[in-house]
Amino acid sequence: MDVGKKEQNEKFYLVREDVLPEAMKKTLDAKELIERKKADSVWEAVQKVDLSRSAFYKYRDTVFPFHTIVKERIITLFFHLEDRSGTLSELLAVVAGCGGNVLTIHQTIPLQGRANVTLSLNVTDMKVGLDELLARLKKLEFVDTVEVLGSGA
Repeated sequence: MDVGKKEQNEKFYLVREDVLPEAMKKTLDAKELIERKKADSVWEAVQKVDLSRSAFYKYRDTVFPFHTIVKERIITLFFHLEDRSGTLSELLAVVAGCGGNVLTIHQTIPLQGRANVTLSLNVTDMKVGLDELLARLKKLEFVDTVEVLGSGA
């Protein structure tokens, strides 16, 4: 199954806290400790909430407090790129130049000279509109395709 296709089929749900698995709740607690500087490291935070580091890393990019999603404008972009030295760096420079803040990056291993990259961006403070960002990204000679997978923008 193509990685891009799998990610396009992801769905998001608003779920009441009392039905979340304990590990997800503890991950949220650990993230809050780190954000509020009540823990200096992931290790310290997971110790305080009695959670394994592996569970924290499994859930940290998949579970968020509702208020963070509402106040931030987040988009997820999928790219199909030529595999050349410096392409990811150049792509990220365009995003940063437009004022986008990268939240997550997922890159596949290049096959047959191509790689897939998925970026989740906070676009709250972007200096340009989403259409302009996409136009600038599509102009990069190593970008085959850019797709918006999801948007709260």
